Amino acid sequence: MTHSKPTKVRFFILFMVFISVVINYMDRSNLSIAGPHIAKDFGLSTVEMGYIYSAFGWSYALLQIPGGLIVDKIVPRVLYTLMLVGWSAMTLMMGLAQGFLTLFGLRLAIGVFEVPAFPTNNKIVTAWFPEHEKGKAIACYTSGQFVGVAFLTPVLVAIQAWIGWQGMFILMGLIGIVWGVIWYLLYRQPDEHKGVNQAELDHISKGGGIVSGSAAQQQKIDWSQIKMAFSRRKLWGVYIGQFASTSMLWFFLTWFPTYLVQYRGLDFIKVGFLTSIPFLAAFCGVLLGGTFSDWLIKRGHSITLARKLPVILGLLLSTSIVGANFTDNTTLIVVFMTIAFFGNGFSSITWALVSAIAPLKAIGITGGTFNFMGNLSSIFIPIVIGYLVSGGNFAPALIFISLIALTGALSYIFVVGKVERVSF
Repeated sequence: MTHSKPTKVRFFILFMVFISVVINYMDRSNLSIAGPHIAKDFGLSTVEMGYIYSAFGWSYALLQIPGGLIVDKIVPRVLYTLMLVGWSAMTLMMGLAQGFLTLFGLRLAIGVFEVPAFPTNNKIVTAWFPEHEKGKAIACYTSGQFVGVAFLTPVLVAIQAWIGWQGMFILMGLIGIVWGVIWYLLYRQPDEHKGVNQAELDHISKGGGIVSGSAAQQQKIDWSQIKMAFSRRKLWGVYIGQFASTSMLWFFLTWFPTYLVQYRGLDFIKVGFLTSIPFLAAFCGVLLGGTFSDWLIKRGHSITLARKLPVILGLLLSTSIVGANFTDNTTLIVVFMTIAFFGNGFSSITWALVSAIAPLKAIGITGGTFNFMGNLSSIFIPIVIGYLVSGGNFAPALIFISLIALTGALSYIFVVGKVERVSF
């Protein structure tokens, strides 16, 4: 037993995960910034752009289950390095693309390399944080998916104006490759990190964290784990809700700038700043959702209420996106979008549910299945919107997105039930 003060290395690790998520989502969303220019340069239709926007999702979603198996077999230090360097190299090559097929193929490749990212994030937080800190920890790294786009979209728009969309992709790729090397040099598991004292290890383990990575890495993977991931009603409720939440996200990551430019008549520079506003709101929503959830636990409320309530409230707020159909005022359009995306951020603590529900011996495969179900939207949403707006009217697309958000809220209310670890 030690009476020394616990070190705070876990928060530095969380910062590293946050930076990785920022880069991850910038490499997912930079295509939406370049999209109108690419469509013009290569003469692509809305339907063709819909397929390019969705290309990432074909590989990313469909490989989530094997990706989850990989997460349970390869240590995060090595796996995250391979992912970062891989998807960043493909991003760099986007700057050399010559047409539809090249763009489609490279986006598929980016999806392949990003597959294990969020299951790995979840595994890292499960190892480094006790249960009562996980809500804020997950909210913190999840906020990276919004804060990068919020703060860096105007920067990328300016870079694109300066060196073209090709130069923007090359620069983003180089940044990711450098960070991949830094990750390999700095990341370790809790029980392997020289900066962690015994007091911090005790703090983590007594709160339910899994400080030793060796046991988890040696778990035998078999088909019973995959069967379990698809056979529990509780998990299906979370999957449906995640599909709804991720659908809203993929609208903003793909079609939102095009909506403002082509369907609302705004110029590119103005769009760069207006696009940031909903992402800033989503960033605030993520932090508030995680903080609110952990606050409920500290106030003595059940983990069921604490983890589900922010998700349900956030998804209900997201339905407000349909309000943009009833105004031509740019300010009101942005207000409706901002409220909707704030709700999306507020609902984004769903990985805390996975952490609380998944069997300890199958965290990777459960997380992979959860991400697979949620990110089917990355295939479905861009393509469906491409068809819905091909006639020149964006209103049906916003109605469609709003209804999906409502379905997600209902799934958490009526299908998920009590939040407790699934037996296996």
